[in-house]
Amino acid sequence: MTSPLRTPVMFIHGLWLHSTSWQGWADRFREAGYEPMTPEWPGAPASVAEARRHPEQQAGNGLAEISRHHARIIRDLGTKPILVGHSVGGFIAQHLLGQGLGTAAVAICPGQIRGVKAVGPAQAKSTFAFLKNPANTRRAVSLDADQFRYAFANAVSREESDRLFEEWTVPSPARPLFQLALANFARHSPAKVDTHNNNRGPLLLLSGKLDHTVPDVLTRSTFKQYRHSGATTEYKRFDDRGHSLIVDSGWPHVADTALTWLTGKGLT
Repeated sequence: MTSPLRTPVMFIHGLWLHSTSWQGWADRFREAGYEPMTPEWPGAPASVAEARRHPEQQAGNGLAEISRHHARIIRDLGTKPILVGHSVGGFIAQHLLGQGLGTAAVAICPGQIRGVKAVGPAQAKSTFAFLKNPANTRRAVSLDADQFRYAFANAVSREESDRLFEEWTVPSPARPLFQLALANFARHSPAKVDTHNNNRGPLLLLSGKLDHTVPDVLTRSTFKQYRHSGATTEYKRFDDRGHSLIVDSGWPHVADTALTWLTGKGLT
């Protein structure tokens, strides 16, 4: 049960990580007086081991299904939480915030929303192995250790990369990758976010300069998409971090940055 005296915070993970990877963040936010929640994606098993054994349970889920799943949890909660999301979870946090389902959001290295057209060779290399096969839209796919090293953990040692890979990675539905990649070519793309909502809560976009999966140029371009909104939107970059910044050894600094921003906005 969520304590009525504490502000709820919903943590939303991205592709290839399990919800339990937020445990350090959840503990840190709880110590700061918040009530953390770490829901899984629809169909995903409750543990890393089970998710690896049963990838078929979440195969085929797309952005709309993942967003609706979290929206239902929020409506059942009866109060709007703060939203903290990473990668695809960062997209979902923005999508929910645009609908007025959160009091604020922190989107960390977020998947690009419709309208963002920037792309780079590192991002293409990170995703091409999955996007080249259209049949993957119906599958849950896995990274191998080398793919994880390049896409996620290029900013840490190989030893740390391999440890993170063994500890947290799970197969994930590939459909969100296709939907994000093709967002600007689909008229009714599920990757569209209401960037003009003047009544939404404040949004912080966090980026890693060394990120290969969501290069900093994409996050900066996302920031620009909100330029016509009167609501607060802010951007911050970590010059020494890659896509693994929420789980690698530097995560406490990222978490504390988010906490400082939230408390600075009076969101406690």
